Amino acid sequence: MRENFNDLLWFLAVAEERSFTKAAAKIGITQSTLSHTIKRLETRMGVRLLARTTRSVSTTEAGEKLRQSLAPRISEIEADIAALTAYRDKPSGTVRITVSDHALETLVWPKLRSVLADYPDITLELSRDNGLRNIVEDGFDAGVRLGESVEKDMIAVRIGPDWRLVAIGAPAYFAARGVPQVPQDLIAHNCINQRMKTAGGFYAWEFQKDGQDVRLRVDGQLVFNTTLPMVDAAIAGYGIAYVPEDIVVEHIAAGRLQLVLDDWSPKFAGYYLYYPSSRQNAPAFKIILDALRQHGN
Repeated sequence: MRENFNDLLWFLAVAEERSFTKAAAKIGITQSTLSHTIKRLETRMGVRLLARTTRSVSTTEAGEKLRQSLAPRISEIEADIAALTAYRDKPSGTVRITVSDHALETLVWPKLRSVLADYPDITLELSRDNGLRNIVEDGFDAGVRLGESVEKDMIAVRIGPDWRLVAIGAPAYFAARGVPQVPQDLIAHNCINQRMKTAGGFYAWEFQKDGQDVRLRVDGQLVFNTTLPMVDAAIAGYGIAYVPEDIVVEHIAAGRLQLVLDDWSPKFAGYYLYYPSSRQNAPAFKIILDALRQHGN
C-alpha cells in the first residue's frame, strides 16, 4: 500500500518546527487536523514518532530516523521541481539559506537586496544562525560560512573578500583597566564572550604574529551568541570584544571604540556559499548564486 505523502510531509513539518502550532500555521491547516493526521500515521506504522509534552514536541528514536531519511529526499524532490521553472518565462521558487549574522548584515543582504525587485517570483528565506547546520537534513538550499568551515563534499563558491577579527573596547574602559600589549594580557580583562552553538562552548580568540599562533579562552561578565550586540556592549564600556573589523571601522573613526592588539589580528579566508550539487540546476538558485558570487580579489 502506498504511503500518504501528505502525512509524511506534515510529520516532517512538526519534527522540524518542534511544535504542532507552528507546523499547522506553516502548512495552513488546523492544529487538531494535524494532530489527528500524525496519530493516524503512527498507528499505521506501528511506532511512536513524536514525544509530546505540554510544552514541547520532540522526535522519538524512530521519528528521528524517519526525519533524517525524509528530509534530504524531500529536498531533492523540491530541487527537481524548482528546476522545472526553467521552462517558465521568469525564474521562480523559494531559496533557503542559513547564514551567520555578520555575513548576513555586511555581505549577503546588501548583495541580494536588489535581486528581489528584479525577480518578484523568487522567494528568499535567510535564516540567521552562527552554528554550522546540516543544510541537507535541515532543508536549506545553501549555507554561508568561512571557507575553513565548509564541508568537503559540498560545492563552495567564494562570495566575499578576506577579513579579520579585531579586539576593541571603549576608550574609557582602557583608561580604567589599561591597554593589553599581548593576547595573554586579555586574561586579566573583562572580555565579552560569544557562545558557539556547534562547539557548545565559547569561541576561543585566535591571534597570530610572526608565525606564532595564540588561542585564548577569555572570561567576562557578558556572553552573546551573535556578533552585533557585542559591539554595543563594548561601546557601553562592558569590556573588550573580538569582532569583525568591518562592523566597527566607523565606531573606531568616531572615537567610540579603540582598537588594541592590532598587529596580532590575523586575516581569515572570506565567506563562501556552499551547497550540494543537486541545487545548481534550479534557475532561482542560479540567480541568487550569481548575485552573491565574488568577482575579483
